[in-house]
Amino acid sequence: MVSVTPDTLGSVTGADSARWLVLVVRVPADPSRHRVAVWRELRRAGAVSLGQGVWVVPDAPVFADGIARTVELAERGDGEVTVLTAVGRAEADVARLEALFTAEREEEWAEFIADCAKFDAEIDKEIRIGKFTMAELEEEEQSLERLRRWHRELSARDVFGTPSAAEAGQQLKGCTERLADYTERVFTALHQM
Repeated sequence: MVSVTPDTLGSVTGADSARWLVLVVRVPADPSRHRVAVWRELRRAGAVSLGQGVWVVPDAPVFADGIARTVELAERGDGEVTVLTAVGRAEADVARLEALFTAEREEEWAEFIADCAKFDAEIDKEIRIGKFTMAELEEEEQSLERLRRWHRELSARDVFGTPSAAEAGQQLKGCTERLADYTERVFTALHQM
């Protein structure tokens, strides 16, 4: 059993910026649910696949819980995870890993920004059709809270400062403002009755 805690992980800043955790994952093919659970957890944690059963994350405390859950899920499926600390042998290796990791974060931010646009479109639709009900307001509040949670998760994993992060923050701020406006409209509509 590999014990991974925030204390056992380094930091991505400064001299440790070239340190990575390499996870070598082996889980039996059957039943497949264990392999799928491990794969999903690795993706959720922000790990980047380097090839069949080999994943990498920066050596930073933010990844400790995801790695620990991955180890637990693999063991539950009679598998194992070997966690190795690696330092790039050359600047090109480190740059390649950072580029792979940043590309994954960019994809996540792009999906987040697209969901913010969907939120905006939903608010526009409700205003256009005049649907100013408490039930709809609660639904939109839940949607915004989901976006906020997602933004926090993505921000925590984005240890290299992906360019799209700032735009995503602005989009979330816009969604918050849109919901505030919609809330006022619902309040006004309900109190005119």
